[in-house]
Amino acid sequence: MTAPETVRPAPRAFWADARFLLGIALVIASVAGVWLVVSAARQTEPVFAAARTLVPGETVAADDLQVVDVALGITGDAYASPATLTPGAVATRTVEEGELVPRTAIADAEAATTTTVVVRTAGDVSSAVSAGSVVEVWAAPEEERGSFGTPKILVPSATVVSVTRDDAVVSGEQVSLEIVIPRADVAATLTALGDGSGLSVVPVSGGSR
Repeated sequence: MTAPETVRPAPRAFWADARFLLGIALVIASVAGVWLVVSAARQTEPVFAAARTLVPGETVAADDLQVVDVALGITGDAYASPATLTPGAVATRTVEEGELVPRTAIADAEAATTTTVVVRTAGDVSSAVSAGSVVEVWAAPEEERGSFGTPKILVPSATVVSVTRDDAVVSGEQVSLEIVIPRADVAATLTALGDGSGLSVVPVSGGSR
């Protein structure tokens, strides 16, 4: 008598294998991830760059900025853009010409802790002092006409807005500077300007320009 043949189950189709399906899913996810990264890198958005050097305390107008399209990815929110600029905004720190403007470098005028004053020095200033330079302002009290006492620091840290040398002065040594100073130093500075103190400006080593 012949033994009955053993019936074997049909082999399972390869596409039904769970490991195969998982592998396909991983490949699709990988491709999608790469596509998203490349797509994000190609996307640009408009942000502001400084059209000129901005210094703390200055009111920032549209003419002081230029719009540039850059690919910043997730860091895009860190920079000022046409959508974030408010009328009357002021610079809170120095931003060099051509530099992208961080949002933290511009604030509402009410939040400003600095202001600008114009001082005239008793002598010439270093050629290294220009717009954006950080300087110390020293004051020497006038004791007699043309005679001054020991100078002392009046403002330990001020930022220069502009420098004007007065060609009309025979000695050619008087210099007028517009500077940004902390509001806490305004009273002492105005007092020094009013009592005839001799003012000098000294560049701070390593200060921003």
